[in-house]
Order: sequence, then structure tokens, then C-alpha cells
Amino acid sequence: MMARVLIVGGRVIDPASGLDAVVDIAIDGGRLAAIGERLDRPRDAWVIDAEGLVVAPGLIDPHVHLREPGGEHKETIASGSRAAVSGGFTSVCCMPNTTPPLDSADVLALVRERARTAQCRVFPVACATRGRLGHEPVDFGSLVHEGAVAFSDDGDGIQDAGVMARVLRLVGQTGRAFMQHCQIASLTRGASMHAGEVALRLGLVGWAREGEELMIERDVRLNRAVGCRYHVQHVSSAGSVEIVRRARDEGQPVTCEASPHHLTLTHEACEGFDANAKMNPPLRERSDVEALRQGVHDGTITVLATDHAPHAVQDKEGDFEGAAFGIVGLESALALYREALIDSGAIDWPRLIAMMTIEPARLCGLEGLGRLRPGGAADITLIDPDLEWTLTRDELAGRSANTPFLGRRLRGRALATIVGGQVRMARGERLASLGRA
Repeated sequence: MMARVLIVGGRVIDPASGLDAVVDIAIDGGRLAAIGERLDRPRDAWVIDAEGLVVAPGLIDPHVHLREPGGEHKETIASGSRAAVSGGFTSVCCMPNTTPPLDSADVLALVRERARTAQCRVFPVACATRGRLGHEPVDFGSLVHEGAVAFSDDGDGIQDAGVMARVLRLVGQTGRAFMQHCQIASLTRGASMHAGEVALRLGLVGWAREGEELMIERDVRLNRAVGCRYHVQHVSSAGSVEIVRRARDEGQPVTCEASPHHLTLTHEACEGFDANAKMNPPLRERSDVEALRQGVHDGTITVLATDHAPHAVQDKEGDFEGAAFGIVGLESALALYREALIDSGAIDWPRLIAMMTIEPARLCGLEGLGRLRPGGAADITLIDPDLEWTLTRDELAGRSANTPFLGRRLRGRALATIVGGQVRMARGERLASLGRA
């Protein structure tokens, strides 16, 4: 029988309702039973003293790569979900660039079945075209029926404008969002990092901003007559932020997300041919980082997403140009967002929590999640906003460790992750008071 839990004395931030106050939360039977001051303490309740902590709706990441099926040596649904709860995430949306790709109801059903025993909630994002080849749209209706929360060919942008127009129309009919990996292949072929002075110094082919920006511009124009919910993944360029800003000002249903590495690092991280800093899209210049932070500040960027992309050690070894793109990010995301956005003064804690809860829930149609509501799901994250810690290999719960942030001193961390009323992660002496009332 599921125990009752009482969280007392924490700063409860629920952006969906506007709540930001020191109150208690009662959980019973996997549901959130009550929110209020000095709630009664039943004798059989487990009590968590949350004084000094932020108590938030369970964090949601709408962009992760769990690699299953086909890439289990890098990550699995089980290991990726452990990484998620370690970072404070109660829900993640997994991308479709698997082997086979998530382009049929059968493969989606396989992912959903394996996700039944995951540590957090796992929602599949399905392919937009068959095989992610960019030619033939999938059967959107069957994939929605099988649980697809959004559509994307993530890892590749849809190159053909005619196919893109058709995809926007068909996805728009489902009410789901289309998530675009914005990359024009002909402009980025052979490129392995941002086109700037570092690439020139290292003798590497540069990846120009236009490879991202022109696809967004094209899609926004195509979507004007369609009105599909269009979402830009892992935005990296100042020009991209401006294009999205103009589209939103025009009233178009356009959103975009920023990732921790694009908010904190520049192309200088690639010095020394460090393949752990090789990203897609690439790390750019300080002016781009500042433009992304401004985009968060003014509401152009509404969602934060890690683009958690695990790779085996050998995938990042060898020459820089041949190394895989990507970074693991679930465990370190919260602290890096704090560094980039709160410490810089771009936003405050309530807005940060919104961008990691109710905003991704709205994007992916995760009804009832991303909020704290009596009778609703008891998905809760407890955060120590000031805890200082160092990211080491031992702190990574997933199968891979491809990140340039290893050894970095961080501030702010999830201390407990509760999914459906069950404590899936609790750490440190801060929760030593966890016990019977």
C-alpha cells in the first residue's frame, strides 16, 4: 500500500496557479491530497522537512534521447529514467531517432511497454516522416492513437519545402506540436563546429548560423497559412531568436527551447579538440549566448530542454571531425539553468520553474502534469537552490558521461524526486529527517 507523504515548510512554487508561498503539501494514494498552511500530520504519514527548499511540480524535459531501441550501449529507457529522476525530472519526452525509428504504431507500443517500469514518466515523440528520411509523412493518426505527444524528425531537419508544408498541415490536424531540428544540410555538410575564429584556428569546417536560421524562416512562412503548433528545438543563434520573436509578435503559434550548454558555453569550449564540446547545433559565440538569455528574459524562449544525448566513450574518441555530436544533460541541467538564467538576472525562480514544468507540459499536451493541484498527480521535485556540488562521473546515473561539465562546481540541486506519490530519488543529509511523524 502506498504510504502517505507530508511535505512541510517548503517554498511551494506552482507557476500554473501563481502560488509562491511557504505551505505544506499532503500526498495520499499517489495523488496530491491538499495544499495549505500547517496541514494535519497523520500518524502513518512520512514527513519531509522542506524548510529552505523549493517545492515544485515535477520537472519535465521535452527533449531527451533514450537510445532505445537500437542504441542500448549508450542509454536505455531504464538508465535514462534513472538519470532523469537524479536530476529532478519526473517526466521526459523521448526523441524518435532510434533504430528502428519511432515511425510506426508497433515501435511506439514497444517503447511505451518498456517505459512501464521506468523510474519516471516517459512519453514518446514520433517521427514526422517515414524512417526520418524527410520524404513521406507518417500515419499521424495511428501514432497519436498509440500515444505520440508530438512529432519530429529530430537529428535531421525536413529539407524539402513541399514535404514540410504537408507535414505542417497534417500535424496541425492532430493538434499536436511539430518539433523541428533546424539544420539545412547543404549549408552544414562537413561542418563540426561553429563557423568562427576557433574553427579557423583549429582548421575545421565551420557551421554557419544561416544553416539554422534559414530553416526557421522558411518554416515560419510556410506555417502562416496553416497554424500548426511549431516548435524550434535547441535554438543556438541570435538570428534564430529574432526570427522566433517576430513570428510570436505576429501571433503565430511558434515556440522554442534553449538547452543548458547553449546558455552557458561558447565555441571556445572546443579548444584543444575537446569532442565533449561538439554539439548539434554547435556552441556559438558570447553574443549568441547573450541573445538566448535575452530571449528567455523577454519570453521569446518559453521552454528549457536538455537535448540529453548519451554516447559511448568510443563515439567521442579519435579525431574531432569524426566524433559524435551531443552531451548528457539531465543530471546537471537544473544547476546550469540557475547559473545561466537566475544568477545572470534574466529570470527568477518562479519563471525558471515554469519553463521546466507547465510550459513543456503545454507544449506536449501532458494533461494534469507540470502543476500542483489537489486531486492531481503527485509529481513533485524538491530543490535546494543553494547547494554547492561538483559534477563527477559518479554523479551521473545514466550509462554515458559525454559532457564538458565534468569537474565543474555547480550550485542548486534536486534533493528528492517524487513520481506518482513514490519517492524515486532522495539524497544527502538534508533529507535525514525523512521518517514517521
